[in-house]
Parts: sequence; C-alpha cells; structure tokens
Amino acid sequence: MIAFVSGTVAALAPDAAVVEVGGVGMSVQCTPDTLSTLRLGQPAKLHTSLVVREDSLTLYGFADDDARQVFVLLQTASGVGPRLAQAMLAVHSPDVLRRAVATGDEKALTAVPGIGKKGAQKLLLELKDRLGAPVGTAPAIGAPVTQGWRDQLHAALIGLGYATREAEEAVTAVAPQAEAAGGTPQVGPLLKAALQTLNRAR
Repeated sequence: MIAFVSGTVAALAPDAAVVEVGGVGMSVQCTPDTLSTLRLGQPAKLHTSLVVREDSLTLYGFADDDARQVFVLLQTASGVGPRLAQAMLAVHSPDVLRRAVATGDEKALTAVPGIGKKGAQKLLLELKDRLGAPVGTAPAIGAPVTQGWRDQLHAALIGLGYATREAEEAVTAVAPQAEAAGGTPQVGPLLKAALQTLNRAR
C-alpha cells in the first residue's frame, strides 16, 4: 500500500493533483479542501489510500492522516465506495462527520450528494461504533459564519491556475450561497460551485 506521496506538484485539476515523485507523475484524487492547500511547482506531501479494482488502480490523497483513516473507515459501511467516502469528506471535515454520527445528525449526512434520508439512517447505525468521538475543536454544524472563507477560496482558485480577476468574480458569485448556508462555510462545496461558475463563463 502507498501510505503517502511526497514531491513537487506538477499539475492541478478540479478533482485531482499530479505529484512528481522520483521522476514519475502520480495522479492523486483529492477533495477540494485538500487541493486548496496545494500550489503548482511547490513541494507537497499527501497521505494516500490506494483503491484497487479489476480495471483500475486509483490513489486518493488527503492533507492529513486523520482524513485518510476516516476515508478508509467510511468504506466499511455497506454501500459506501471510495467516491462516496470522498464526497463525504469534501462536504464535511473528519470531526464534523464524527460529531454527526455520534449525535445521529441525519441532516448533516443528507447534505452529501448521493445520500438520501434512508441512506443516512443506515449509515448512522453502521458507523456509530466505527468513527469514534470527535478529537478536535471543529466548529459545530450550524455555527456562526467564520471569516476567511473568501481568502481560502480565492487562494484555491489561484492555485488551480485561474487569473486573479476570474478568482475574484467566482468568489463574488458564490458569496450568496455561503451566506445562505447559515452555518460555517465549507470551502470544498464553495470551490465546486465556483468552478461551475467559471466553466459556464468560458
């Protein structure tokens, strides 16, 4: 198993990064939050999980080992594959997921694309004794909006190769979505919305 990759960021895409390791470019599937920490041409270390299928080998990367471990644990629930596990981590941080499971918060799980009410109920039952208790001080779901999401989103778009003007326009376009959320804005979903805005503009 490839536990991590460390090298220079050679390319960035909306859902993946290419890290050059010993002259080999390794494509790593990442959440928007993880991608927002990477910069082209800069060194990076990604904790990884290799998913083996009959017709493919896919490497999933995370900014820290906690997210990687949660990614693996989520897949122990029936019906949860790597893509859904990654989607859950794109919408919620590991600690928010732990809190949602610990408190039986269906709403938090149904916020993830691909999870309906029945699916959320089933996941809450299956994951209850697997994820463990929250370990950090992640903001509670529904907490007041924190400042700084604009800067994080802007930096992520610049890191993906967009011009400053394009990044500023995209941030402005998703601002209503961030304010309407009524909770702590997650950079991941906002980055997805911003990328859709930019794709429509091109």
